[in-house]
Amino acid sequence: MNLRFPLSAKILLWFFLNLLLLGLAFYVFFDVQFRMGLDPLLMGQAGDRIDALSNVIFDELRAASVEEHTEILEYFGLDYGVQIMLVRPDGGLIAGKGPQLAPEARSRLASFGAAVLRAQPPPRREEVSPPPQPPLADARRTHPKFMVHSSDPAGYWVGIRLPPFDHGRAGLQHVLLLYSPTLSGGGLFIDFKPWLLIGFGAVVFSVLFWLPLIRGITRSIKQLTVATGQIAEGRFDVRVSERRRDEIGRLGAEINSMAVRLDGFVAGEKRFLGDVAHELCSPLARMQVALGILEQRTESAQQEYVNDVREEVQEMSNLVNELLSFSKASLREKTIQLQCIPLAELVRRVASREARDGDKVQINIADDLTALAEPDLLARALANLVRNALRYAGDAGPITITAEPVEHAVTVRVCDSGPGVPEDALQKIFDPFYRLEASRSRETGGFGLGLAIVKTCVEACHGTVTAANRQPSGLEVTIRLKA
Repeated sequence: MNLRFPLSAKILLWFFLNLLLLGLAFYVFFDVQFRMGLDPLLMGQAGDRIDALSNVIFDELRAASVEEHTEILEYFGLDYGVQIMLVRPDGGLIAGKGPQLAPEARSRLASFGAAVLRAQPPPRREEVSPPPQPPLADARRTHPKFMVHSSDPAGYWVGIRLPPFDHGRAGLQHVLLLYSPTLSGGGLFIDFKPWLLIGFGAVVFSVLFWLPLIRGITRSIKQLTVATGQIAEGRFDVRVSERRRDEIGRLGAEINSMAVRLDGFVAGEKRFLGDVAHELCSPLARMQVALGILEQRTESAQQEYVNDVREEVQEMSNLVNELLSFSKASLREKTIQLQCIPLAELVRRVASREARDGDKVQINIADDLTALAEPDLLARALANLVRNALRYAGDAGPITITAEPVEHAVTVRVCDSGPGVPEDALQKIFDPFYRLEASRSRETGGFGLGLAIVKTCVEACHGTVTAANRQPSGLEVTIRLKA
């Protein structure tokens, strides 16, 4: 079974595929960036957060005793879910608790400490003695930082160089080392929530931005689909909106033009057919009168030939009458006035006229059920269906006629228990002059206009007619009318 996706789903799928490709591009970019170095991630708000934290920790450590440093570091680490250590540039632990220093972090720490020492000028002699007391760290002060990823243990390390606690020992460097198993670091390193909110907001905005375009396109295409389906069923009065100024609007205008021309062609064909059938009535009537006179004057030996001619003329007369009925039903479609008619009464009248044996037709319709239709056209359609069912399935069982209200409409079903029709012929049996040659010859199958007249009469009543095979056997014809 071939799955069919609506156009709106395809557009949205393409849109999200575009977002996926953009996300993949950003992922590749960040992956390359991570391999080149993570220090740029500490710029901006992440660096400000780390600087603020390191300044507060520096003030706390400076004001506390050495024995309290580990407790202070653990306290601040719990707030962010990271482990904070105070180390020397060579990796030696001064205070705090954490995992064993990874080789990547140790190597970066050593190069970071050496770079800081080279960048720091040696103290002048007059500054060494007596050493001034360093002021408290400014909350806005920035510090040199680095970030590195390690595999054993897997995680991320951030190092911040702190000022010396004692200017008398300015050569002694302290590095505040933060470790987290995740890149976010509890929101300290990178806070993903704003990015996720921004990404979600961008997706929602994009969907809302695209939605009017998608809905406009799909609504127009749906209207075109419905219109072309109605045109295919012979409803040439259907029109679609031409307000759009794009290719879809142009297609709608072409469909409207096609419907107008088809309406003219078909109406002209039906009118021509009716005119021809009407003109044939007079010569056929004269032929029948002439045959009657000839029959009276013909000897018994030639009487058989006269009877053969009479049968052929009668066959032609029946065909002409059917053509007239078909043409009249088609041309009256635009002029009829629908009425609210009681279905049970009309169906009983049709059944009593078409079925001499009343037991062959069973009617199950509520007396108060009504439908909108033109009485003569609906009666002709039902009469043709009953006649058709009695002709081909009258001996297989009773013909049942039922009706019921369904969703602001009324469905009338004419069912038999005959052999049915092939599945590939169900959509063709309502076409003019179509006959099932395999099972119905000209003598038994009529002219192929009976069901065509049914369809024309029902559509003139603004209804629809369909056919389906029953199980295990039989044919069911369903007429749907407005309630």
